Amino acid sequence: MSANDKNLIRVRVMADFQFGKGCGDILFPEGVVFKLSKTKRVRQVFNNSDHIATVRASDGMLTLGIEGARLLHCFFPRPEKRVVVCEDAVPFIAQGKTAFAKHVLGMDPGMRAGDEVLVVSESDELLATGQLLLAPDEILALDRGMAVDVRRGRDQTQGMY
Repeated sequence: MSANDKNLIRVRVMADFQFGKGCGDILFPEGVVFKLSKTKRVRQVFNNSDHIATVRASDGMLTLGIEGARLLHCFFPRPEKRVVVCEDAVPFIAQGKTAFAKHVLGMDPGMRAGDEVLVVSESDELLATGQLLLAPDEILALDRGMAVDVRRGRDQTQGMY
């Protein structure tokens, strides 16, 4: 078994653990390209030069690129893994700005603080990907503060890895 095959198995298992069964195959098809660290650990994963995900060095969890978020957006039925924001916030979040609690209209109640989430408009259009900062009940009860630390917006310029 080649090193590339081992890396593929490893990131698929990580994705299945983090996002749910079947996500590893959706995110990482055959032929993905790995960017490795100096110690030969997977750091970033690309498919046809599209950034799919980055492996966080601190805990080994995946952070999604906008292409990875798009793949999961198509895979999960609404409202799974989603934070829905009002139309006023759409242009800002699509540019990679923070999603605040006052802009959140709804979300998947099964998520927890720290989860990687998809930020969508009311019409379920993918805007961004980021990390949930508070529990769903807290976000929906608050009208102040940050809800999602947006990592990558749909309209951001590329090359931000």
